Amino acid sequence: MQITGMLHGAPLLRHVDFPTSEVLGPGAMEDEIQDLIRRHGLIFIKPLFKGGIGKKGKSGLIGQARDLRTALAEKERLYFAEHRHGNVTAKANGVTFESGVPAQHEVYFSITDSTAYRAPTMTLTHRGGVDIEELDKDEIANVPFDALTGLKAFVVANALSDIGAPKEVISPLVQQLPKLWELMHHYGMTTLELNPIRMRPGRGGRLTPVACDFKCGFDRDDPRWHRLNLPDHLFTADTSAFEQEVNELRTHQGQSDVFVINDQGSILAPTFGGGANSLVTQVLGEAAIISSDFGGNPPYEKMKQVARICYKHWLAQSNVLFIIGGKSNNTDIHETFRAMGDALREHFGSHGPTPLYVVVGRGGPNLVRGMGVLAETCDSLGLPYRMFGFDSAISEVVNYAKTVDEWMKTGGRGEIARHLGIKPAA
Repeated sequence: MQITGMLHGAPLLRHVDFPTSEVLGPGAMEDEIQDLIRRHGLIFIKPLFKGGIGKKGKSGLIGQARDLRTALAEKERLYFAEHRHGNVTAKANGVTFESGVPAQHEVYFSITDSTAYRAPTMTLTHRGGVDIEELDKDEIANVPFDALTGLKAFVVANALSDIGAPKEVISPLVQQLPKLWELMHHYGMTTLELNPIRMRPGRGGRLTPVACDFKCGFDRDDPRWHRLNLPDHLFTADTSAFEQEVNELRTHQGQSDVFVINDQGSILAPTFGGGANSLVTQVLGEAAIISSDFGGNPPYEKMKQVARICYKHWLAQSNVLFIIGGKSNNTDIHETFRAMGDALREHFGSHGPTPLYVVVGRGGPNLVRGMGVLAETCDSLGLPYRMFGFDSAISEVVNYAKTVDEWMKTGGRGEIARHLGIKPAA
């Protein structure tokens, strides 16, 4: 769940009275655009992408205009622009018109949860407007702070002094930046980034920090973000039908985080636990169809629904159903395995059998009962299976699943198909 850009960032920043550039949305009329140009002299035209995608400026996807004709030409160029960064491709649907902010100084600021410090951490530099990775380390302040006391003014002041920031920017930033912790903390954000903050001169030379670009991420399992009354379409970034179906179940207890890695993959791996998911997806590589985390002690009905969706979309192409997770503290293994087994039985009843090898690796409460129920299901369906308990290294279990996948590709799938009395797929 991410928001990028000032169209929605500016209203969020107004919750804490942080100054922002003036923004018009894609529906702005020509006279509104003309008035924005008249008052500010320069405007920027930026494409609207759902979710977050970087490096738009370096790709020439930010236009600028000093007259209406140029602004409309840039709108036409960027309205449905496509952009690829890394392995992410996005298509714009609209543009924003944002006022230019004259400034000599630009600032980068972000707050995120740091795994190194195990605390919220402020990253700050007075050389903003560029990729922060391009700067020397002595120009960047990374300062953890106590979440209970929040981001205090003296933390900002000390950080700016340590990196040698110009004196004229310190006082305005000390007054304004602590507000951003309030925004992040009170509304369930996991990260917040402004780059650049342009230091606009005012009367008497006094500088005012003005946010000119915005990025934030939310923890969708933290209910505080609902206070913002954000429209649902903000979080419907280009997702597959499978992801949308699973995400609809997020209102229930338990997690349902999914992402399609390779829609041509051959191992369907419903995974329990974020740590297990990281290892599994890394080791399986392109063989993995999805990245997932279904932990959080989901009840039987939810787990059955999740499994039913997974099977509907991916079971026909899968060589291996790989149910994997670490040793659980509170997830009832019997409930989750019973639900997944029942969904598998129903899928075979509705869609017919498919050649499949089931590999399981898990630990936690009611493990033996859960494995027993799942084994009975596999036996009744005529599917081969192998189960590993909590005393097996998860990396070895993942490698075993890869070995089975290779065996399936070299004749195993046909062998299982003959055992099931069906024709092997081409």
